[in-house]
Amino acid sequence: MNLLALDTSTEYLSLALLYKNETVSREWHAQQQHAELALPSIQALLADVGASLADLDGIALAIGPGSFTGLRIGCGIAQGLAFGLSLPTVGVNTLAALAADTEADHVLAALDARMDELYLAAFERKGDAWQEVVATTVCGPDALPDLPAGRWLGVGSGFAVQQAALQDRYGALLTECQPERFPHARGVLKLAQHAFAHGQAQPADRLQLLYIRDKVALKTSERTKA
Repeated sequence: MNLLALDTSTEYLSLALLYKNETVSREWHAQQQHAELALPSIQALLADVGASLADLDGIALAIGPGSFTGLRIGCGIAQGLAFGLSLPTVGVNTLAALAADTEADHVLAALDARMDELYLAAFERKGDAWQEVVATTVCGPDALPDLPAGRWLGVGSGFAVQQAALQDRYGALLTECQPERFPHARGVLKLAQHAFAHGQAQPADRLQLLYIRDKVALKTSERTKA
């Protein structure tokens, strides 16, 4: 099965392609240029392996949590391609993709959600799948959820912006922290392969983003108080 995976949930743009049982991936620090870079980059990635859009059997997308603007751009691209090519789609939790792009079996994923908050979840590897053991949430440093006993790898930008709070809360459980890791389409592709194999793909019009926070910015008065 030939699959294309896309992640636009952060300031990075990443792509991963499974083609003829081989995986290739690319990433760019796109900042706010996801819309301009995504389609040309997809075409270039396909050309690099001698493939075309017509060779694809499905499309996968990181659906959030993450940047509202980035997620909408990614969803528009994924749905546009899927509609045009009559392809099924799979949506993947961004934090789960972050976990799946590691070699660890227990991962605490935390992303900077701005406004002094984190997007956070914990996952445990179960064969070729991942089980969410701490539900995806958005929270401040004073409301971090409990983490099951074990040895956990901490990944994501949350460990850069809230390092002290996360270490204070989970320090004894964390074996290592990798704040430089960002959600990547490689992880999206890994989870999407499992979903496609188990009949969990959906038509493009049913691809939905995962919003866990309605408020996307502080008011001027709130920024002043902060």
